[in-house]
Amino acid sequence: MKLSIERGALLKAVSQAQSVVERRNTIPILANVLIEAEGDMVRFRATDLDIEVVDKAPAKVERAGATTVSATTLHEIVRKLPDGALVTLTADGAAGRLTVEAGRSNFSLATLPKEDFPVMASSEYQSNFSAPATVLRRLFDKSKFAISTEETRYYLNGVYLHVAEADGGRVLRCVATDGHRLARIDADLPDGAAGMPGVIVPRKTVGELRKLLDDDEAKIAVSVSETKIRFATPEITLTSKVIDGTFPDYSRVIPQNNTRRLEVDAAEFAQAVDRVATVSSERSRAVKLELSEDRLILSVNAPDSGAAEEELAVAYGDDPLQIGFNAKYLLEIASQVDRENAVFLFNSSGDPTLMREGNDQSAVYVVMPMRV
Repeated sequence: MKLSIERGALLKAVSQAQSVVERRNTIPILANVLIEAEGDMVRFRATDLDIEVVDKAPAKVERAGATTVSATTLHEIVRKLPDGALVTLTADGAAGRLTVEAGRSNFSLATLPKEDFPVMASSEYQSNFSAPATVLRRLFDKSKFAISTEETRYYLNGVYLHVAEADGGRVLRCVATDGHRLARIDADLPDGAAGMPGVIVPRKTVGELRKLLDDDEAKIAVSVSETKIRFATPEITLTSKVIDGTFPDYSRVIPQNNTRRLEVDAAEFAQAVDRVATVSSERSRAVKLELSEDRLILSVNAPDSGAAEEELAVAYGDDPLQIGFNAKYLLEIASQVDRENAVFLFNSSGDPTLMREGNDQSAVYVVMPMRV
């Protein structure tokens, strides 16, 4: 195999591949990227057996062929090469080496046989549809902060992507929760998605997917089966197993009769929470909200480190209320708000609180209170 490729295109492809590779591997081949050159394209394939990413890049292929080489080493080399360099990759199967040349730099890397590289079996997908990158980015970005990191409740370690009924008809919905907070985000149902099985997309896959969604103009082809999900652009294909588990009935957690309504400038609110939380002890990070007519007092009382208080002008016309929250959860939820105002709906100091972005019903957040 021998090919020449522009450094920028090579770096983009290799960085996507190496991020999938697990740092600690018991199987040496899983630390490698499979490089396949034919025609005027080169494919870089990496996997951790749960996720597989294939990145295509244009190249001048002198001799078609394939080999595997350490993903992180190749990435580090390419990253340190000068901008605009032309990189030549030459594989010598007999010697088990890959030569990387660019200008006056020359590297010789150990390779492993391509036959040993595990390729994810392609499954039959029950549902195929395409959606704009901006739509998928919003669905996953706004929900992923609530993914649980608790390994015992593995079915919460991802985002639940499914078709749901909403007021305006059927929607494509992402839900994530860790038992303390919940995010539920809706988007218009794309053509062809109606029969899609509900799947739990793992946390790592959600992180990798983010790199495919940066281009606002891109259309992403999505394929879903009971066991796998695939996201594809013309250059990159990301295939992932889904979490084998049942996502809980989240609708029971979303309060329906919270009537006490607080409207506040989202950015001001987030900054104020951040400021008062500075003095709180890391462990609890509890912030108290005291509500009275058109006034909100945020306060933290940490006996070992100090106290803080800040007052905000807000729109609130219901009975006075005192309620406490984990500062980190409040900040994460407030930072999701794209619109100017955040609307909080309370019931009592012991019940879950609902948050929306202004009058937008397509994004709903729930956060459990804390005793303060």
